[in-house]
Amino acid sequence: MKELKCPKCGSSFVVDEADYASILSQVKNTEFQEEVNRRIEEIEKQHRAEQKADAMKAEQDFQMRLNEKERELGKKDTEIARLREQANSIAQNKQLEFNEVLSKRDSEIAQLREQTKSAVQSKELEFKDFLADRDAQIAKLKEQLQSIKEAKELEIANEVAKKEQEISTLKSTIAQNDNQRQLAVMEEKSKAQEALQAKDAKIAELENRMILEKKEATIRETGIKEQHALIIRQKQEEIDFYKDMKSRMSTKMIGESLEVHCSTEFNRVRSSMYPNAYFEKDNDAKDGTKGDFIFRDFADGMEYISIMFEMKNECDTTATKHKNEDFFKKLDDDRKKKNCEYAVLVSLLEPDSELYNEGIVDVSYRSPKMYVVRPQFFMPLISLLTQASRKSLDYQRELIIARQQSIDVTHFEDNLNDFKEKFGNNYRLASEKFQKAIDEIDNTIKHLQKVRESLVGSENNLRLANKKADELTIKKLTKNNPTMQAKFEEARVIKSQLGTSDDE
Repeated sequence: MKELKCPKCGSSFVVDEADYASILSQVKNTEFQEEVNRRIEEIEKQHRAEQKADAMKAEQDFQMRLNEKERELGKKDTEIARLREQANSIAQNKQLEFNEVLSKRDSEIAQLREQTKSAVQSKELEFKDFLADRDAQIAKLKEQLQSIKEAKELEIANEVAKKEQEISTLKSTIAQNDNQRQLAVMEEKSKAQEALQAKDAKIAELENRMILEKKEATIRETGIKEQHALIIRQKQEEIDFYKDMKSRMSTKMIGESLEVHCSTEFNRVRSSMYPNAYFEKDNDAKDGTKGDFIFRDFADGMEYISIMFEMKNECDTTATKHKNEDFFKKLDDDRKKKNCEYAVLVSLLEPDSELYNEGIVDVSYRSPKMYVVRPQFFMPLISLLTQASRKSLDYQRELIIARQQSIDVTHFEDNLNDFKEKFGNNYRLASEKFQKAIDEIDNTIKHLQKVRESLVGSENNLRLANKKADELTIKKLTKNNPTMQAKFEEARVIKSQLGTSDDE
Protein backbone atom coordinates (compact mmCIF):
# COMPACT_ATOMS: atom_id res chain seq x y z
CA MET A 1 0.00 0.00 0.00
CA LYS A 2 1.14 3.52 -0.79
CA GLU A 3 0.10 6.76 0.90
CA LEU A 4 -0.25 9.79 -1.42
CA LYS A 5 -0.83 13.43 -0.50
CA CYS A 6 -2.87 15.77 -2.73
CA PRO A 7 -0.78 18.83 -3.67
CA LYS A 8 -3.90 21.10 -3.80
CA CYS A 9 -5.96 20.21 -0.71
CA GLY A 10 -3.21 18.56 1.35
CA SER A 11 -5.30 15.53 2.25
CA SER A 12 -3.70 12.10 2.26
CA PHE A 13 -5.12 8.92 0.81
CA VAL A 14 -3.92 5.30 0.45
CA VAL A 15 -3.65 3.44 -2.88
CA ASP A 16 -2.64 -0.12 -3.56
CA GLU A 17 0.28 -1.23 -5.67
CA ALA A 18 -1.77 -1.63 -8.86
CA ASP A 19 -3.29 1.87 -8.67
CA TYR A 20 0.12 3.36 -7.86
CA ALA A 21 1.75 1.63 -10.88
CA SER A 22 -1.09 2.86 -13.14
CA ILE A 23 -0.70 6.48 -11.97
CA LEU A 24 3.10 6.27 -12.38
CA SER A 25 2.72 4.84 -15.91
CA GLN A 26 0.37 7.70 -16.88
CA VAL A 27 2.88 10.29 -15.64
CA LYS A 28 5.78 8.65 -17.47
CA ASN A 29 3.77 8.30 -20.71
CA THR A 30 2.86 12.01 -20.60
CA GLU A 31 6.45 13.11 -20.07
CA PHE A 32 7.69 10.72 -22.80
CA GLN A 33 5.10 12.03 -25.28
CA GLU A 34 6.09 15.61 -24.51
CA GLU A 35 9.77 14.74 -25.08
CA VAL A 36 8.91 12.99 -28.36
CA ASN A 37 6.86 15.98 -29.54
CA ARG A 38 9.72 18.34 -28.63
CA ARG A 39 12.25 16.23 -30.55
CA ILE A 40 9.92 15.99 -33.58
CA GLU A 41 9.54 19.78 -33.58
CA GLU A 42 13.32 20.26 -33.46
CA ILE A 43 13.81 17.80 -36.34
CA GLU A 44 11.14 19.58 -38.39
CA LYS A 45 12.80 22.98 -37.76
CA GLN A 46 16.15 21.57 -38.84
CA HIS A 47 14.57 20.02 -41.93
CA ARG A 48 12.91 23.32 -42.87
CA ALA A 49 16.24 25.15 -42.47
CA GLU A 50 17.99 22.61 -44.71
CA GLN A 51 15.24 22.91 -47.32
CA LYS A 52 15.56 26.69 -47.25
CA ALA A 53 19.35 26.48 -47.67
CA ASP A 54 18.97 24.04 -50.56
CA ALA A 55 16.40 26.30 -52.20
CA MET A 56 18.68 29.33 -51.83
CA LYS A 57 21.60 27.38 -53.31
CA ALA A 58 19.48 26.17 -56.23
CA GLU A 59 18.27 29.71 -56.84
CA GLN A 60 21.85 31.02 -56.81
CA ASP A 61 22.93 28.29 -59.28
CA PHE A 62 19.98 29.10 -61.54
CA GLN A 63 20.81 32.83 -61.40
CA MET A 64 24.46 32.11 -62.30
CA ARG A 65 23.40 29.97 -65.29
CA LEU A 66 20.87 32.65 -66.30
CA ASN A 67 23.57 35.36 -66.17
CA GLU A 68 25.89 33.17 -68.26
CA LYS A 69 23.15 32.66 -70.88
CA GLU A 70 22.46 36.41 -70.92
CA ARG A 71 26.14 37.11 -71.53
CA GLU A 72 26.18 34.58 -74.40
CA LEU A 73 23.03 36.17 -75.89
CA GLY A 74 24.66 39.62 -75.58
CA LYS A 75 27.68 38.41 -77.56
CA LYS A 76 25.41 36.91 -80.25
CA ASP A 77 23.36 40.13 -80.43
CA THR A 78 26.56 42.13 -80.91
CA GLU A 79 27.66 39.84 -83.76
CA ILE A 80 24.20 40.07 -85.39
CA ALA A 81 24.27 43.89 -85.16
CA ARG A 82 27.72 43.97 -86.75
CA LEU A 83 26.57 41.79 -89.65
CA ARG A 84 23.46 43.94 -90.08
CA GLU A 85 25.58 47.09 -90.21
CA GLN A 86 27.81 45.43 -92.84
CA ALA A 87 24.79 44.46 -94.98
CA ASN A 88 23.28 47.95 -94.63
CA SER A 89 26.58 49.52 -95.65
CA ILE A 90 26.71 47.37 -98.82
CA ALA A 91 23.08 48.22 -99.67
CA GLN A 92 23.71 51.94 -99.09
CA ASN A 93 26.74 51.88 -101.37
CA LYS A 94 24.70 50.17 -104.13
CA GLN A 95 21.90 52.70 -103.66
CA LEU A 96 24.35 55.63 -103.89
CA GLU A 97 25.90 54.24 -107.09
CA PHE A 98 22.46 53.76 -108.66
CA ASN A 99 21.31 57.26 -107.62
CA GLU A 100 24.45 58.75 -109.15
CA VAL A 101 23.86 56.97 -112.49
CA LEU A 102 20.17 57.98 -112.45
CA SER A 103 20.98 61.62 -111.69
CA LYS A 104 23.55 61.75 -114.52
CA ARG A 105 21.04 60.30 -116.96
CA ASP A 106 18.33 62.80 -115.91
CA SER A 107 20.71 65.72 -116.45
CA GLU A 108 21.61 64.45 -119.93
CA ILE A 109 17.90 64.06 -120.83
CA ALA A 110 17.16 67.60 -119.59
CA GLN A 111 20.07 68.97 -121.62
CA LEU A 112 18.89 67.24 -124.80
CA ARG A 113 15.33 68.48 -124.22
CA GLU A 114 16.57 72.08 -123.84
CA GLN A 115 18.63 71.80 -127.04
CA THR A 116 15.65 70.45 -128.98
CA LYS A 117 13.34 73.18 -127.66
CA SER A 118 15.86 75.92 -128.49
CA ALA A 119 16.30 74.65 -132.07
CA VAL A 120 12.51 74.50 -132.66
CA GLN A 121 12.02 78.01 -131.28
CA SER A 122 14.81 79.35 -133.50
CA LYS A 123 13.29 77.86 -136.65
CA GLU A 124 9.83 79.14 -135.71
CA LEU A 125 11.22 82.66 -135.36
CA GLU A 126 12.95 82.42 -138.72
CA PHE A 127 9.70 81.24 -140.38
CA LYS A 128 7.70 84.05 -138.79
CA ASP A 129 10.20 86.61 -140.06
CA PHE A 130 9.92 85.11 -143.54
CA LEU A 131 6.11 85.32 -143.49
CA ALA A 132 6.26 88.89 -142.23
CA ASP A 133 8.57 89.86 -145.08
CA ARG A 134 6.30 88.22 -147.63
CA ASP A 135 3.19 89.93 -146.25
CA ALA A 136 5.01 93.26 -146.32
CA GLN A 137 5.93 92.70 -149.99
CA ILE A 138 2.35 91.81 -150.90
CA ALA A 139 1.02 94.86 -149.09
CA LYS A 140 3.55 97.04 -150.89
CA LEU A 141 2.55 95.61 -154.26
CA LYS A 142 -1.11 96.15 -153.48
CA GLU A 143 -0.40 99.80 -152.65
CA GLN A 144 1.54 100.17 -155.93
CA LEU A 145 -1.35 98.69 -157.89
CA GLN A 146 -3.85 100.94 -156.18
CA SER A 147 -1.78 104.05 -156.88
CA ILE A 148 -1.33 102.99 -160.48
CA LYS A 149 -5.09 102.47 -160.78
CA GLU A 150 -5.89 105.91 -159.32
CA ALA A 151 -3.05 107.89 -161.00
CA LYS A 152 -2.78 106.15 -164.34
CA GLU A 153 -6.10 104.59 -165.24
CA LEU A 154 -5.21 105.05 -168.83
CA GLU A 155 -2.00 103.17 -168.51
CA ILE A 156 -3.73 100.17 -166.96
CA ALA A 157 -5.05 98.93 -170.18
CA ASN A 158 -1.72 99.25 -171.84
CA GLU A 159 0.15 97.73 -168.95
CA VAL A 160 -2.31 94.87 -168.16
CA ALA A 161 -0.34 92.26 -169.97
CA LYS A 162 2.83 93.48 -168.41
CA LYS A 163 1.30 93.51 -164.92
CA GLU A 164 -0.24 90.12 -165.38
CA GLN A 165 3.20 88.85 -166.25
CA GLU A 166 4.56 90.47 -163.14
CA ILE A 167 1.74 88.94 -161.11
CA SER A 168 2.51 85.48 -162.45
CA THR A 169 6.14 86.06 -161.64
CA LEU A 170 5.19 87.03 -158.13
CA LYS A 171 2.92 83.98 -157.78
CA SER A 172 5.74 81.72 -158.88
CA THR A 173 7.99 83.42 -156.34
CA ILE A 174 5.37 82.93 -153.64
CA ALA A 175 4.97 79.28 -154.60
CA GLN A 176 8.71 78.88 -154.51
CA ASN A 177 8.81 80.49 -151.07
CA ASP A 178 6.05 78.14 -149.88
CA ASN A 179 8.09 75.20 -151.10
CA GLN A 180 11.12 76.53 -149.27
CA ARG A 181 9.07 76.91 -146.10
CA GLN A 182 7.81 73.33 -146.33
CA LEU A 183 11.36 72.12 -146.95
CA ALA A 184 12.56 74.08 -143.91
CA VAL A 185 9.79 72.59 -141.73
CA MET A 186 10.58 69.09 -142.97
CA GLU A 187 14.26 69.71 -142.32
CA GLU A 188 13.55 70.86 -138.77
CA LYS A 189 11.30 67.81 -138.16
CA SER A 190 14.11 65.60 -139.43
CA LYS A 191 16.57 67.28 -137.10
CA ALA A 192 14.16 66.91 -134.15
CA GLN A 193 13.68 63.25 -135.02
CA GLU A 194 17.43 62.75 -135.17
CA ALA A 195 17.80 64.48 -131.79
CA LEU A 196 15.08 62.24 -130.32
CA GLN A 197 16.75 59.16 -131.76
CA ALA A 198 20.04 60.32 -130.30
CA LYS A 199 18.32 60.81 -126.94
CA ASP A 200 16.75 57.32 -127.14
CA ALA A 201 20.14 55.90 -128.05
CA LYS A 202 21.66 57.69 -125.05
CA ILE A 203 18.94 56.32 -122.77
CA ALA A 204 19.47 52.83 -124.19
CA GLU A 205 23.20 53.23 -123.64
CA LEU A 206 22.61 54.26 -120.04
CA GLU A 207 20.25 51.32 -119.51
CA ASN A 208 22.80 48.94 -121.07
CA ARG A 209 25.50 50.42 -118.88
CA MET A 210 23.31 49.90 -115.81
CA ILE A 211 22.63 46.29 -116.87
CA LEU A 212 26.37 45.78 -117.47
CA GLU A 213 27.22 47.21 -114.06
CA LYS A 214 24.60 44.94 -112.50
CA LYS A 215 26.15 41.94 -114.27
CA GLU A 216 29.61 43.02 -113.10
CA ALA A 217 28.28 43.31 -109.54
CA THR A 218 26.81 39.81 -109.89
CA ILE A 219 30.17 38.53 -111.18
CA ARG A 220 31.98 40.21 -108.28
CA GLU A 221 29.48 38.73 -105.85
CA THR A 222 29.98 35.30 -107.42
CA GLY A 223 33.74 35.74 -107.07
CA ILE A 224 33.32 36.72 -103.42
CA LYS A 225 31.11 33.67 -102.82
CA GLU A 226 33.67 31.41 -104.48
CA GLN A 227 36.42 33.00 -102.43
CA HIS A 228 34.41 32.51 -99.24
CA ALA A 229 33.69 28.90 -100.22
CA LEU A 230 37.42 28.37 -100.83
CA ILE A 231 38.27 29.90 -97.45
CA ILE A 232 35.62 27.75 -95.75
CA ARG A 233 36.98 24.65 -97.48
CA GLN A 234 40.53 25.52 -96.44
CA LYS A 235 39.46 26.14 -92.83
CA GLN A 236 37.55 22.85 -92.83
CA GLU A 237 40.66 21.07 -94.11
CA GLU A 238 42.69 22.67 -91.32
CA ILE A 239 40.06 21.59 -88.79
CA ASP A 240 40.13 18.03 -90.11
CA PHE A 241 43.93 18.11 -90.05
CA TYR A 242 44.07 19.20 -86.42
CA LYS A 243 41.34 16.77 -85.41
CA ASP A 244 43.26 13.94 -87.07
CA MET A 245 46.46 15.09 -85.37
CA LYS A 246 44.71 15.15 -82.01
CA SER A 247 43.17 11.74 -82.56
CA ARG A 248 46.60 10.35 -83.38
CA MET A 249 48.06 11.95 -80.27
CA SER A 250 45.19 10.72 -78.04
CA THR A 251 45.25 6.91 -78.14
CA LYS A 252 41.91 5.20 -77.49
CA MET A 253 42.02 1.67 -76.14
CA ILE A 254 38.97 0.21 -77.92
CA GLY A 255 38.80 -3.46 -78.77
CA GLU A 256 42.26 -4.28 -77.38
CA SER A 257 43.96 -4.40 -74.04
CA LEU A 258 46.57 -1.89 -72.97
CA GLU A 259 49.24 -4.58 -72.84
CA VAL A 260 48.57 -5.65 -76.43
CA HIS A 261 48.64 -2.05 -77.56
CA CYS A 262 52.00 -1.30 -75.92
CA SER A 263 53.52 -4.55 -77.19
CA THR A 264 52.37 -3.75 -80.72
CA GLU A 265 53.75 -0.21 -80.55
CA PHE A 266 57.17 -1.45 -79.42
CA ASN A 267 57.40 -4.31 -81.94
CA ARG A 268 56.62 -1.83 -84.68
CA VAL A 269 59.99 -0.09 -84.16
CA ARG A 270 61.99 -2.91 -82.50
CA SER A 271 64.02 -3.89 -85.54
CA SER A 272 64.94 -0.33 -86.55
CA MET A 273 65.51 1.39 -83.20
CA TYR A 274 66.16 -1.37 -80.65
CA PRO A 275 67.65 -4.39 -82.50
CA ASN A 276 69.55 -5.63 -79.40
CA ALA A 277 66.82 -4.91 -76.86
CA TYR A 278 64.95 -7.38 -74.64
CA PHE A 279 61.23 -6.61 -74.30
CA GLU A 280 59.09 -9.47 -73.03
CA LYS A 281 56.32 -10.29 -70.58
CA ASP A 282 57.41 -10.79 -66.99
CA ASN A 283 56.40 -14.37 -66.29
CA ASP A 284 58.69 -14.91 -63.29
CA ALA A 285 56.45 -14.98 -60.22
CA LYS A 286 58.79 -16.91 -57.92
CA ASP A 287 58.87 -14.03 -55.40
CA GLY A 288 55.09 -13.86 -55.24
CA THR A 289 54.55 -10.91 -57.61
CA LYS A 290 55.44 -9.94 -61.17
CA GLY A 291 55.17 -6.95 -63.48
CA ASP A 292 53.75 -6.81 -67.00
CA PHE A 293 56.82 -6.14 -69.19
CA ILE A 294 60.60 -5.84 -68.74
CA PHE A 295 62.70 -3.78 -71.13
CA ARG A 296 66.52 -4.14 -71.31
CA ASP A 297 68.91 -2.80 -73.92
CA PHE A 298 72.59 -3.55 -74.51
CA ALA A 299 75.58 -1.88 -76.15
CA ASP A 300 78.83 -3.75 -76.72
CA GLY A 301 77.53 -6.56 -74.54
CA MET A 302 76.88 -4.14 -71.64
CA GLU A 303 73.40 -3.50 -70.25
CA TYR A 304 72.93 0.28 -70.04
CA ILE A 305 69.20 0.55 -69.26
CA SER A 306 66.42 -1.59 -67.75
CA ILE A 307 62.75 -0.67 -67.20
CA MET A 308 59.96 -2.48 -65.35
CA PHE A 309 56.53 -1.74 -66.90
CA GLU A 310 53.09 -2.04 -65.32
CA MET A 311 49.94 -1.46 -67.48
CA LYS A 312 46.64 -0.41 -65.95
CA ASN A 313 43.56 0.12 -68.07
CA GLU A 314 40.52 1.97 -66.78
CA CYS A 315 38.47 -1.02 -67.88
CA ASP A 316 40.42 -3.44 -65.65
CA THR A 317 38.24 -4.98 -62.97
CA THR A 318 40.64 -4.70 -60.05
CA ALA A 319 39.73 -3.69 -56.58
CA THR A 320 42.36 -0.93 -56.41
CA LYS A 321 42.09 0.51 -59.93
CA HIS A 322 40.71 3.89 -58.92
CA LYS A 323 44.06 5.59 -58.20
CA ASN A 324 47.53 5.31 -59.70
CA GLU A 325 49.19 5.63 -56.29
CA ASP A 326 47.73 2.24 -55.31
CA PHE A 327 50.24 0.56 -57.64
CA PHE A 328 53.42 2.53 -56.78
CA LYS A 329 54.64 0.26 -53.96
CA LYS A 330 54.06 -3.00 -55.86
CA LEU A 331 55.75 -1.59 -58.97
CA ASP A 332 58.77 -0.43 -56.95
CA ASP A 333 59.07 -3.85 -55.29
CA ASP A 334 58.91 -5.58 -58.70
CA ARG A 335 61.60 -3.22 -60.01
CA LYS A 336 63.92 -4.08 -57.14
CA LYS A 337 63.26 -7.85 -57.31
CA LYS A 338 63.92 -7.95 -61.06
CA ASN A 339 66.94 -5.64 -60.71
CA CYS A 340 65.60 -2.90 -63.04
CA GLU A 341 66.81 0.70 -63.00
CA TYR A 342 63.50 2.45 -63.87
CA ALA A 343 59.85 1.75 -63.10
CA VAL A 344 57.08 3.01 -65.43
CA LEU A 345 53.31 2.81 -64.88
CA VAL A 346 51.40 3.03 -68.18
CA SER A 347 47.95 4.03 -66.98
CA LEU A 348 44.52 5.11 -68.15
CA LEU A 349 43.30 5.50 -64.58
CA GLU A 350 42.11 8.85 -63.19
CA PRO A 351 41.13 10.21 -66.63
CA ASP A 352 40.05 13.57 -65.14
CA SER A 353 43.31 14.21 -63.28
CA GLU A 354 45.13 17.32 -64.51
CA LEU A 355 48.39 15.94 -63.10
CA TYR A 356 48.42 12.68 -65.04
CA ASN A 357 46.85 14.15 -68.17
CA GLU A 358 50.04 16.15 -68.73
CA GLY A 359 51.38 12.96 -70.34
CA ILE A 360 54.57 12.02 -68.49
CA VAL A 361 54.68 12.50 -64.71
CA ASP A 362 57.82 12.08 -62.59
CA VAL A 363 56.82 10.45 -59.28
CA SER A 364 60.34 9.87 -58.02
CA TYR A 365 59.32 11.78 -54.88
CA ARG A 366 57.26 8.67 -54.00
CA SER A 367 59.51 5.97 -55.45
CA PRO A 368 62.97 6.41 -56.99
CA LYS A 369 63.20 6.53 -60.80
CA MET A 370 59.46 5.99 -61.30
CA TYR A 371 57.25 7.59 -63.95
CA VAL A 372 53.53 7.55 -64.78
CA VAL A 373 52.64 7.98 -68.48
CA ARG A 374 49.60 7.91 -70.70
CA PRO A 375 49.69 5.28 -73.51
CA GLN A 376 50.54 7.81 -76.25
CA PHE A 377 53.79 8.64 -74.38
CA PHE A 378 54.86 4.97 -74.00
CA MET A 379 57.37 5.00 -76.87
CA PRO A 380 58.56 8.65 -76.37
CA LEU A 381 59.48 7.83 -72.74
CA ILE A 382 61.49 4.74 -73.79
CA SER A 383 63.29 6.89 -76.37
CA LEU A 384 64.10 9.61 -73.81
CA LEU A 385 65.37 7.18 -71.18
CA THR A 386 67.47 5.19 -73.67
CA GLN A 387 69.04 8.33 -75.12
CA ALA A 388 69.91 9.57 -71.67
CA SER A 389 71.32 6.20 -70.64
CA ARG A 390 73.39 5.94 -73.84
CA LYS A 391 75.01 9.25 -73.02
CA SER A 392 75.69 8.09 -69.49
CA LEU A 393 77.19 4.84 -70.85
CA ASP A 394 80.38 6.65 -71.82
CA TYR A 395 80.63 7.99 -68.29
CA GLN A 396 80.17 4.49 -66.92
CA ARG A 397 82.90 3.10 -69.19
CA GLU A 398 85.30 5.84 -68.15
CA LEU A 399 84.33 5.24 -64.54
CA ILE A 400 85.11 1.53 -64.83
CA ILE A 401 88.46 2.22 -66.48
CA ALA A 402 89.32 4.81 -63.89
CA ARG A 403 88.43 2.48 -61.02
CA GLN A 404 90.54 -0.26 -62.60
CA GLN A 405 93.43 2.17 -62.80
CA SER A 406 92.86 3.34 -59.20
CA ILE A 407 92.20 6.90 -60.37
CA ASP A 408 90.10 9.41 -58.49
CA VAL A 409 86.69 9.12 -60.08
CA THR A 410 84.78 11.56 -57.92
CA HIS A 411 84.28 14.03 -60.75
CA PHE A 412 82.90 11.27 -62.98
CA GLU A 413 80.22 10.47 -60.42
CA ASP A 414 79.48 14.16 -59.98
CA ASN A 415 79.13 14.61 -63.74
CA LEU A 416 76.87 11.59 -63.92
CA ASN A 417 74.61 12.86 -61.15
CA ASP A 418 74.59 16.34 -62.69
CA PHE A 419 73.59 14.86 -66.05
CA LYS A 420 70.75 12.88 -64.47
CA GLU A 421 69.45 16.01 -62.71
CA LYS A 422 69.58 18.10 -65.89
CA PHE A 423 67.96 15.31 -67.85
CA GLY A 424 65.05 15.26 -65.38
CA ASN A 425 64.60 19.02 -65.76
CA ASN A 426 64.72 18.81 -69.57
CA TYR A 427 62.22 15.98 -69.51
CA ARG A 428 59.75 17.98 -67.39
CA LEU A 429 60.09 20.98 -69.72
CA ALA A 430 59.50 18.77 -72.77
CA SER A 431 56.39 17.28 -71.15
CA GLU A 432 54.97 20.72 -70.37
CA LYS A 433 55.60 21.98 -73.93
CA PHE A 434 54.00 18.87 -75.40
CA GLN A 435 50.85 19.45 -73.35
CA LYS A 436 50.83 23.12 -74.36
CA ALA A 437 50.99 22.01 -78.02
CA ILE A 438 47.91 19.81 -77.52
CA ASP A 439 46.05 22.71 -75.85
CA GLU A 440 46.99 25.02 -78.73
CA ILE A 441 45.64 22.49 -81.22
CA ASP A 442 42.34 22.36 -79.32
CA ASN A 443 42.14 26.16 -79.28
CA THR A 444 42.94 26.32 -83.01
CA ILE A 445 40.12 23.86 -83.78
CA LYS A 446 37.64 25.96 -81.77
CA HIS A 447 38.81 29.17 -83.48
CA LEU A 448 38.52 27.66 -86.96
CA GLN A 449 35.02 26.41 -86.14
CA LYS A 450 34.01 29.99 -85.20
CA VAL A 451 35.61 31.38 -88.41
CA ARG A 452 33.68 28.82 -90.49
CA GLU A 453 30.38 29.77 -88.80
CA SER A 454 31.07 33.50 -89.45
CA LEU A 455 31.87 32.87 -93.13
CA VAL A 456 28.70 30.82 -93.59
CA GLY A 457 26.70 33.66 -91.99
CA SER A 458 28.30 36.29 -94.27
CA GLU A 459 27.49 34.14 -97.33
CA ASN A 460 23.81 34.11 -96.35
CA ASN A 461 23.84 37.90 -95.97
CA LEU A 462 25.45 38.29 -99.41
CA ARG A 463 22.79 36.03 -100.92
CA LEU A 464 20.03 38.18 -99.41
CA ALA A 465 21.74 41.38 -100.67
CA ASN A 466 21.99 39.91 -104.19
CA LYS A 467 18.30 38.98 -104.10
CA LYS A 468 17.38 42.53 -103.14
CA ALA A 469 19.57 43.91 -105.98
CA ASP A 470 17.85 41.58 -108.49
CA GLU A 471 14.42 42.78 -107.36
CA LEU A 472 15.45 46.43 -107.79
CA THR A 473 13.74 48.05 -110.85
CA ILE A 474 13.09 51.59 -112.17
CA LYS A 475 9.41 51.13 -111.38
CA LYS A 476 10.16 50.38 -107.74
CA LEU A 477 12.62 53.27 -107.52
CA THR A 478 10.05 55.76 -108.91
CA LYS A 479 7.21 54.42 -106.75
CA ASN A 480 5.81 57.12 -104.45
CA ASN A 481 8.10 59.66 -106.24
CA PRO A 482 5.88 61.97 -108.28
CA THR A 483 8.81 64.00 -109.63
CA MET A 484 10.47 61.00 -111.29
CA GLN A 485 7.13 59.66 -112.55
CA ALA A 486 6.36 63.06 -114.16
CA LYS A 487 9.79 63.14 -115.85
CA PHE A 488 9.32 59.69 -117.43
CA GLU A 489 5.72 60.49 -118.45
CA GLU A 490 6.89 63.73 -120.10
CA ALA A 491 9.58 61.87 -122.06
CA ARG A 492 6.98 59.32 -123.28
CA VAL A 493 4.59 62.14 -124.39
CA ILE A 494 7.34 63.95 -126.34
CA LYS A 495 8.33 60.70 -128.02
CA SER A 496 4.71 59.94 -129.02
CA GLN A 497 4.16 63.49 -130.36
CA LEU A 498 7.27 63.36 -132.48
CA GLY A 499 6.21 59.97 -133.84
CA THR A 500 2.72 61.39 -134.77
CA SER A 501 4.30 64.38 -136.56
CA ASP A 502 6.42 62.05 -138.65
CA ASP A 503 3.33 60.11 -139.70
CA GLU A 504 1.60 63.30 -140.80
